[in-house]
Amino acid sequence: MARSDSFFIRATLDCGNSNLFQQESIDLGAYVDALGKSVLRIHNIAVTFSDSTGRSNLISSEAAAQFQLTTQSQADIVLPSNRAVISSGKLAVDGAGGVATYVSTDYDNLPQLWTNGYLVAVDTIFLGGAASTGFAGDTYCSIVMECTVETMTQAAAMALSLSQQ
Repeated sequence: MARSDSFFIRATLDCGNSNLFQQESIDLGAYVDALGKSVLRIHNIAVTFSDSTGRSNLISSEAAAQFQLTTQSQADIVLPSNRAVISSGKLAVDGAGGVATYVSTDYDNLPQLWTNGYLVAVDTIFLGGAASTGFAGDTYCSIVMECTVETMTQAAAMALSLSQQ
């Protein structure tokens, strides 16, 4: 398979602070063309939960936030076993006076955990998430994906694309 140099795709989702699921699409049309045999390989994903400025979000009580990156639009958080899930994870915090005294992250499904990353053959992926009311304001989930573009046979690229829709 021919490979390009790695590059980065970045996205940020406002998860709110109401326990309601939010979602944004990420256009991959510049990189993915299953008919043209071009697919995207995600090698690594770095995830940050923050306020709108990139700083740590203040908390008013116990709080939690979670995200998922999927190949299909979702109505809510789905299990990591769902075939559309590329990546998922959670943040849990506890503390007093607005500052967290306990922080736990669980990035349970990241492409860097796999031997060869994660191949994507759809031209749109979706960053979804939710944050609890325990945060003082909206929680933002920002991701940075290290990617390469690769060439597959048209049949293999189309089969992969259909399996991710």
